[in-house]
Amino acid sequence: MTHHPGLDLMLDEMRRQGPDAIATIERAGPGAARIAESARRTGRLVLYAMGGSHHVNRIVEPLYRDLGLDARALNASEALLSPLPDTPRTALVVSQSGESGEIRDILSIPAGREERFGLTLEPESTLARSVRGVIVAAGGTERAFAASRSIALTLAMHGAVLEALGAPQPELRAALAHTSDPAAIAAADAALAGSHVYVFAGRHAMAGVAESAALSMMELARVPTIGFEGGQFRHGPFEMLRPGLGILLFRSAGPDALSVAALARAPAEAGCRVVVFDASGAEAIPGVVTVALRQARGLGAAAAMILALQHLNIAVARRTVPEGIGTPQRTTKVTA
Repeated sequence: MTHHPGLDLMLDEMRRQGPDAIATIERAGPGAARIAESARRTGRLVLYAMGGSHHVNRIVEPLYRDLGLDARALNASEALLSPLPDTPRTALVVSQSGESGEIRDILSIPAGREERFGLTLEPESTLARSVRGVIVAAGGTERAFAASRSIALTLAMHGAVLEALGAPQPELRAALAHTSDPAAIAAADAALAGSHVYVFAGRHAMAGVAESAALSMMELARVPTIGFEGGQFRHGPFEMLRPGLGILLFRSAGPDALSVAALARAPAEAGCRVVVFDASGAEAIPGVVTVALRQARGLGAAAAMILALQHLNIAVARRTVPEGIGTPQRTTKVTA
């Protein structure tokens, strides 16, 4: 019998991620208000993280800019080697465990004029103890190695901050309340079968979705992947297009919507297997496989796509990993 204890843990996390994420938004109000007050006052917001948390920061980075903030998502490891100037700004330090080595190192550096806040799953972590204020997600520690619930919870924590800044998140709440159906990705899974490399691309908030999805599939299915911002995908990488590549694109009802059809055309003409996760509400793009999602933009579209992609990544992993899906071979849950 095939043995996948890591996958069993991941499925357990997925079963409770929606309720935990909604509970996180509901109870985050006071912490989110403190962060929002600081961000409005400083006008600048930097988002520090590593790994999957950084890719969630990349999803929300343009959404904070849309609200008038000078916002940037920065790898903590990059910030350690090339720190930002000591100017007044708000910092969100994001870490599932609150104990990643780079996160502890960031927190060990004097804050100066940087007002630091945290987003984490762990109330007793170094992160939670070292910042001005913290939002702690509902439901406790994520036990699975391959992140699923923690990604949904991090989206929810950012959603609470965006709401405190005056951007209501009804579409995010709806996406988190909806139970994603594994059968909905069956056609996408069939279309991608036989692909040996997977390319993910999106624009605006969907760029972060592409990067997050690429990491998740690489981690779970152990296949080569790469995530691109959609404009960057057109500038040079098109030279690698050929049969055998799986191309996954993301289209919301937001400012990215109009660019996706053109982005899909060249890969389809080159013989790539193209799948579009589509929350635009527009007609399906001809010549590609569409995973139709409820119409949404911003964080709502991102959450719907992330939840659907969890099932696709599991399906790909079942083809590529004969034993031990979700059990790490060369990495650890918390990187020192």
